[in-house]
Amino acid sequence: MLHTQAFRRSGFWFKVAAAVVITAVADALIVSHQMVGALGPLALLWLGGVVLVRPGLRRDPRALLALAAAGLFALVLTDRPGLPAALLFGLMLGVAVLSARVKSGEPVWRWVQRLVVLGFGALFGPAFDLVRLGKAKRRTGVQIRVLSLFAMIAVPLAGGAIFLTLFASANPVIQQAFEQVRLPRLAPDFGVHVIFWGLMLAAAGATFRPRWRRRLIDLPSLRSSGAPGPAAATITLSLVVFNAVFALQNGLDLVFLWSGAPLPEGVTLAEYAHRGAWPLIVTALLAAAFVLIALRPGSETARRPIVRWLVTLWVGQNLLLVASSILRTADYVDAYGLTRFRLAAMIWMGLVAIGLALICWRLLKDRDGHWLIDANVKALLAVLAVVSVVDLSAITAAWNVRHAREVDGSGAALDLGYLRGLGAPALVSLIELERTTDDPGLRDRLAAVRVDMVRLLERQQADIRSHTWRDARRLAKVRSLLASRPLAPPRAGDRRFDGSIAPPRPPVLSPPVAAPLTNPAGV
Repeated sequence: MLHTQAFRRSGFWFKVAAAVVITAVADALIVSHQMVGALGPLALLWLGGVVLVRPGLRRDPRALLALAAAGLFALVLTDRPGLPAALLFGLMLGVAVLSARVKSGEPVWRWVQRLVVLGFGALFGPAFDLVRLGKAKRRTGVQIRVLSLFAMIAVPLAGGAIFLTLFASANPVIQQAFEQVRLPRLAPDFGVHVIFWGLMLAAAGATFRPRWRRRLIDLPSLRSSGAPGPAAATITLSLVVFNAVFALQNGLDLVFLWSGAPLPEGVTLAEYAHRGAWPLIVTALLAAAFVLIALRPGSETARRPIVRWLVTLWVGQNLLLVASSILRTADYVDAYGLTRFRLAAMIWMGLVAIGLALICWRLLKDRDGHWLIDANVKALLAVLAVVSVVDLSAITAAWNVRHAREVDGSGAALDLGYLRGLGAPALVSLIELERTTDDPGLRDRLAAVRVDMVRLLERQQADIRSHTWRDARRLAKVRSLLASRPLAPPRAGDRRFDGSIAPPRPPVLSPPVAAPLTNPAGV
C-alpha cells in the first residue's frame, strides 16, 4: 500500500516536472524569442512528454493511431506553421490522451463532449483542485480549508500593514527606512510571461492528467413513428412547391450559366454570377435544415414512396444549385481573378454539397443522427488536413499568373499589388512570369516587386524568429532560378506597392519672406 502511494506521488511529480519543462521551453521560444518556426519542435516535445508520462497509451491501438496523426501534424507545423495544423495537432493529442478510457465505437457526438470537458478542465481544473484540497483531510485528521487559512493570515497582515503605515507617517526614521527599500523592477512583458505560464501549464497538465466525465448529453432522437396525417400532407405539398421553385432557378442557371446563352440587356455575366453565389448557398443550407427537421428517419412520412422520391429530387436540385454556385464563383474568378477567399469559398461550397448528399443518403438508408454527424466531421477533418499541408497562397498566385497569360498573352492585366500581398508563396510564379513576358513595362514592374520580395524573404530566413523550412526551400528555388537566368534590375525611381513608378513628388515651397516694415514718419 505504501509502495503504491509512493509510486503515485512520484508519478504525479514526474508529470509536474514534465509540464514545467515544456512550459519553460515554450516560453523561451515563443514568448521571449518569438520563434514562429519553433511551433513544430515544441509540438514534438509535447508529444514526447505525453508518451513518456503516459506509458499506458502505448498499449492502446487507437491512442497509437492518434499519436501518430498528432506527430504528422507536428511535422506539418515544423515545415509550415499555421492555424489548421495547430488545431488538428491539438485535436489528435486530445483524442490520444482520452482513448485509453473510451470504449471502442464511441460516436463523434460523445467525443466532442469529452474534448470540451478536457479543454474546460485545462482552464478551470486548477481552481476545482484547490476547492477539493480545501475539503481534503490529512491522515492526522486535521482538515485543510483554503478559506480558513486565508482568513487566519489576512487579519495579521492587514493590521500590521495599517500600523506600519501610521508609524511611518509619525516617525521619520521609519519613513526613511521605507523610502530606501527598492523593489526589483519587473520587465515590461512580465505579465505576458505569467499568463503564458499559467495557460501552458494548464494545457500540458490536461494532457498528462486529463479530466473525465462519465455522464454525457445524449444526442436528441431524430426518429419518429407518427402516423401519416395533415403533417404528412403538408410536407408532401411543401416538397412539390419547393421542387417547382428550385426547378425555375436551376432552369435559368442551365440556360445562362451552363449553356452560355446571352443574358438580358444590362446584365453582365460577372454580375449574374457574383450576386447569386452566396444566397444560393444559404438556400441550400435552409433546404438541408428542412429535411433534417421535417423528415425524420423511421417516421411514417419518411417511408412514403412519393415523399422519398420528392426528397431525392429536391436534394438533387440542391446539389445542382451548389454546383451552379461553384460555377458562378468560377465565372467571377475568370473575370476578376482568384483570391484566397474565393478559393476557400469554393471549398466550403464543396463541403455543403457533401453534407446535402449525406443527408439524402441518411434518409434513404434510415441512418441515425450519429452516422450523419460522424460522416460530416470526417469530411471536414479531411478537408482541414489537406488545407494544412497545401499552400493556398501559392495556388492562388500560380493560377492568376497562368490565367493572365491566357487572357492577353503577356499577363499585363495581372494585379501585382494583390500577389505581392500574398508574400513569399507568390514569388516563384512572379519570377517565372518575369522570365517569359514580352511586355517591357510589366517586366519592369515585376522586377521591382521581385527585388523587394526577395530582400524581405532573405531577411526573414536570416532571422531565426521568422525562419521556416518551407520558405527556406522556396528561397533556395528562387536563387536557383535567378542563377540559371539572371534577370535585369528595375529602373531607378520610387515605386508603388504594385511595382509601378510613382509620380515625382511636388517640390516643397518655402514660405514667402515678409517685406520689412517702413516708417512713413521717417522716425
